[in-house]
Amino acid sequence: MSEVKISAEPRTEFGKGGARRTRRAGKVPAVLYGHGEKPKHIALPSREFAAAIRKGGANQLFAIEVSDGTQVLALPKAIQRDPIKDTFEHVDLLLVRRGEKVTVEVPVELTGEAAKDTLIVHDHDTLSVTADATKVPDHLEASIEGAEPGAQITAGDVTLPAGVELAADPELPVATVTAAPTAEQLEATLPEVEEATEEAEAEVGEVTEASEGAEAAPAAEGEENAEARTGA
Repeated sequence: MSEVKISAEPRTEFGKGGARRTRRAGKVPAVLYGHGEKPKHIALPSREFAAAIRKGGANQLFAIEVSDGTQVLALPKAIQRDPIKDTFEHVDLLLVRRGEKVTVEVPVELTGEAAKDTLIVHDHDTLSVTADATKVPDHLEASIEGAEPGAQITAGDVTLPAGVELAADPELPVATVTAAPTAEQLEATLPEVEEATEEAEAEVGEVTEASEGAEAAPAAEGEENAEARTGA
């Protein structure tokens, strides 16, 4: 994976307020750490960082040039995103050197077509591998071509690029192939699903009625008290 050059600025404001102001300015709050160095707080340009992650993935290597003259190589170690806005909230960046070995989680993509009338369960969509910091693959591939029901693809079955070593358990399941349910099996489960749905709706109705009754009781008591005061 080729490195992406990106500029950064030192960050002097910390805490939630400082982070919000950084994001409002179109930047991502980040921290650089590793190699025994004191953590360095920086701000990255949001658009450039987002574009690099979209293209290279979560293990994109960055050549960071800080405005104070600092120049480093770093890999994202933890990325916090806003699930609603789909924006980057904060990034932890691990300092690396050329030729240094790092252990990272790499996405696994399934390739090929399994046998007819099968279902594929993707048990683990990432694998832990060790690689040169400047040569971390953006993804790994696991073939399910022609796989029959009952077949299981493990981490040890995944072909790794040259220079990349598996750090995960070789027996870790990556994908499992099962037989697809027949039309008769699906039809047999429909009554059970409908019955469960009806029971759930009935329970919701009972809870609603109980709630309405509880609200009505205090109201009735209030009216009686008001009538009693009027009569007095």
